[in-house]
Amino acid sequence: MRRIFISDLLKENITITGPDAHHLSRVMRSKEGDHIVVADDEGRVGEYVMTGFTEDRVELELVAYIEEKTESDVEITLAQCLPKGDKLELITQKATELGINYIVPLTSDNCVVRYDAKKAKAKQEKWQKIANEAGKQCGRSCLPEVQEIQPIRKWLAEVASHRDEAAICMCYENEEQTGIKTFLRSCGQRRFMVVIGPEGGFSLEEAEYAKRLGIPSVSLGNRILRAETAAISAMTIIQYEKGDLGGRI
Repeated sequence: MRRIFISDLLKENITITGPDAHHLSRVMRSKEGDHIVVADDEGRVGEYVMTGFTEDRVELELVAYIEEKTESDVEITLAQCLPKGDKLELITQKATELGINYIVPLTSDNCVVRYDAKKAKAKQEKWQKIANEAGKQCGRSCLPEVQEIQPIRKWLAEVASHRDEAAICMCYENEEQTGIKTFLRSCGQRRFMVVIGPEGGFSLEEAEYAKRLGIPSVSLGNRILRAETAAISAMTIIQYEKGDLGGRI
């Protein structure tokens, strides 16, 4: 069944407006009696039947609440330094499928792309839309949040004080001692923050800055990965080691 998300709580009767209403009535050509799945801001999910249409509204009536196990037991934040082209669109889509909770785009020393304030806002909205669509497609109960673009040093300084609450690491190609698997198996937290570099990786100054803040660097393996491969690999490894990837529970 088609799935939509609402910025409200589920109740017996719901009115859908805006783009979702247009999509249901004009694009999907839904009709009275069709069923749909609706998820709310708190992750509750229900099956609804469409009971009426107007030009820009769709009326829904609750059939039954649905118990789902589509959200991971771990919370993951992906802090991704801006890659070239449209690679962050792919990263956002796949990270959403893998159960990510937050995506934080970062600017760093080796980032090629630079956006002014207007362009940065437009990009954030586009990435959020991609995350929303991916969440609907893969049956998520909660949608990830794509945050505004931030400078890497500012973000690292802000999250470093939360190391007791979340396990934070930087995937660094020059790390030779600690692999991400070893790092994860030493963690007791259920919240993870992972920093991935752009093409060209992190500068030595950024790696040293993270180290001074107490944020460890980890290796993803012996081969140098593209930015998008590194992000997807890191999310997969975390979900396999600590989350719900690998089979239904």
